[in-house]
Amino acid sequence: MVVTADSVKMDSRALATVEKLFWRQIEDGLHPGAALAVYRYGNSVLDLYGGIADTDTGRPVTQDTLFVLYSSTKAITASCMHLLWQQGKLMWDDPVAKHWPEFAQNGKGKITIRHVLTHQGGFPDTPKELTWDKWRDWDAVVKAMEGITPTHEPEAAIAYHRANYGWVIAELVRRIDGRPFSQFLREEITGPLGMNDTYVGLPPSEEGRVSRIHPMKDSGNPEVAATANRPEVHQAVHPAGGGIATARDLARFYAMMACGGTLDGVRVLNPETVAGATAFQLEGTDLTFGTYVYRALGLWLGDPRMGASKTVATHTFGHGGIGTSVGWADPDIGLAVGFIANGFQANPTHLPRLTIISQAIRDACF
Repeated sequence: MVVTADSVKMDSRALATVEKLFWRQIEDGLHPGAALAVYRYGNSVLDLYGGIADTDTGRPVTQDTLFVLYSSTKAITASCMHLLWQQGKLMWDDPVAKHWPEFAQNGKGKITIRHVLTHQGGFPDTPKELTWDKWRDWDAVVKAMEGITPTHEPEAAIAYHRANYGWVIAELVRRIDGRPFSQFLREEITGPLGMNDTYVGLPPSEEGRVSRIHPMKDSGNPEVAATANRPEVHQAVHPAGGGIATARDLARFYAMMACGGTLDGVRVLNPETVAGATAFQLEGTDLTFGTYVYRALGLWLGDPRMGASKTVATHTFGHGGIGTSVGWADPDIGLAVGFIANGFQANPTHLPRLTIISQAIRDACF
């Protein structure tokens, strides 16, 4: 059966408007290049890519171009924990130290897996000694996580754990399952889903496919982009912010979640696992951002950049990547989206470009 816009209840004229917006953002200089993929009810309805991947060489964005996900990686990383919970190998309120005894050092014995997934662990700051050139040394990463002293008690505050979130989850996966994180992710999540262009730890042979991150005029901190452009960083296992993928793969992940854990006949998670993972956990002001947030287990809920006007009431879940990307799903209407731009923008410019695309996609649904 050929999937058409009408067959999955999408307005083809409204989808054409989405496409015009996509190209207009590139033409207006919001970013040199981008990719956008949309699924509805488990079917691909839009797959766009274009612009320039590297302004220094003029290399174009093509169907095979890979993008740095930044923190859009976090939701994919969380799915490994969701699967281990489904397998009965952990409970959300298990102390991390139950599975990783050395983590209890320096007052971290009461921090639970739930605290890590909801950014309430009390250790948001990346250790100063863990500079980007050490990220490929997993023993150094583990030692740094064990040596952290929390800045506050667990549950005392919500404070986004930019990098520590991913490293702790990855070591938990290794301790609980036995396989290194990247192997577990590939064999249990991305491989079965056909997400063959998703990496946390990029093979050097794929480096030529990666789009550069381009700091734009209002980027604020160009060093964030410079770090993300290093091949050594691409090759590191950085599960909170170092994933590399296509928008197509990002949308496939959320299509699976929107369909209750199944895509193209392949079941990765059970419906009750997805329901639990995406259920509301907490709300409050995140001290890292200074903004009011809604959190599930490793996912944001109802964020405006997902085109969700009523925050948590919409049941929309997903995650964004600093200055560049967002992935999200709204299971109420069977919608899944991956949008990645390669122009690094500060939030006043970045967030509106995501919101307008996400809302236009929603407007195409009937």
